[in-house]
Amino acid sequence: MNAFPLEPIEKAPREELRRLQLERLQWSLKHAYDRVPQYRKKFDAAGVKPADCRSLEDLRRFPFTAKADLRENYPFGMFAVPMKDIVRVHASSGTTGKATVVGYTKQDIEMWGSVMARSLRAAGARSTDIVHIAYGYGLFTGGLGAHYGAEALGATVIPSGGGMTERQVKLICDFKPDVIMCTPSYLLVIADEFVRQGLDPAKSSPRVGIFGAEPWSESMQAELERRFGIVALDLYGLSEVIGPGVAAECIETRDGLTIWEDHFYPEIIDPQTGAVLPDGETGELVFTSLTKVGMPVIRYRTRDLTRLLPGTARTMRRMARVTGRSDDMLIIRGVNVFPSQIEEIVVQQANLSPHYVLEVRRDGHLDALDVLVERRPEPLAAEARNSVEQEVERLIKGLIGVSTKVRVVEPDTLQRSQGKAVRVIDKRPKN
Repeated sequence: MNAFPLEPIEKAPREELRRLQLERLQWSLKHAYDRVPQYRKKFDAAGVKPADCRSLEDLRRFPFTAKADLRENYPFGMFAVPMKDIVRVHASSGTTGKATVVGYTKQDIEMWGSVMARSLRAAGARSTDIVHIAYGYGLFTGGLGAHYGAEALGATVIPSGGGMTERQVKLICDFKPDVIMCTPSYLLVIADEFVRQGLDPAKSSPRVGIFGAEPWSESMQAELERRFGIVALDLYGLSEVIGPGVAAECIETRDGLTIWEDHFYPEIIDPQTGAVLPDGETGELVFTSLTKVGMPVIRYRTRDLTRLLPGTARTMRRMARVTGRSDDMLIIRGVNVFPSQIEEIVVQQANLSPHYVLEVRRDGHLDALDVLVERRPEPLAAEARNSVEQEVERLIKGLIGVSTKVRVVEPDTLQRSQGKAVRVIDKRPKN
């Protein structure tokens, strides 16, 4: 029997949900304004007060929050409660500047576990399942977020963490988990290790894989399902909003990610102008937390590109698969290029593996793009290799509109990731 039944709010009429959202939004705006000096300063500069929010549409009058706000208030300046009430701190890696720090109260941790349990249940996980978690544990939110959600669901957790791929294979073979959770790129690494050991990953026990933390294409989804014999489902979140569990794909419909709108209010904006776009149009995803106590976020710009869609499996709205990030977009000779667009083409080639990187270099005064992709283990003659390279170059030019140099390289020559995949290497001169 499932120990975590569907919550009434997941099927509630839209009007009932909107009433709850407005009530919680008004509380969250006041909580942020009263408790966080940065929000007070920004609201005052924009000439708005929490009391000005009389409808959900009024939210667009309030200023955005960006990663820069968190970094400017490093480490704890965005917290809305004293440190004695913070029971956990997570942080980003800080590889592009100061880390972004996130604080949680006991109530926040319980809410996070609840939405993650919802996400697992939506993906078909049950309290009787064994869940293998190969997300990284520690300051990264992936491992502990998945862990608390699986425990809240009542499932048995294997807290494997990232790395030590040989051991991952042994644990999967010995413990026979029903569900596996990691980044999609890392499951490819695990699949390769199965093959290296002479094992067939498709004969392993998992029936469902729940993947997030990086953009991945539908072709990558099909590849994971083929290699592991699983249903591969999408999970969305980011540490600034809560961590994983902001939205999840439902196994019964598999048509985008249901946003848990009773806790996280979504908007889609034009990345250039900041104007709110209607549902159905593609733009940048923005979230406002409705129930977070320790560190509320108001109109946080995720930089993720997607669109909002009507609810199907739940009455809450869905978001389409993230196609990329507005700040990860490459501009090559005036053409906008996202890694996921090239992944979609590469993964569909029978002779190529899903392991690839994009190298940006300078060609005279202009930028140029090289696509390095590994061939599959089967031998590939020089003539066939040249043919594949030319075909992929043709497809990229025809579908995306940019000329590239494609190089097919030997298996196991590109660096593997145990967490989020590094898809772009910038080789341009720094000055």
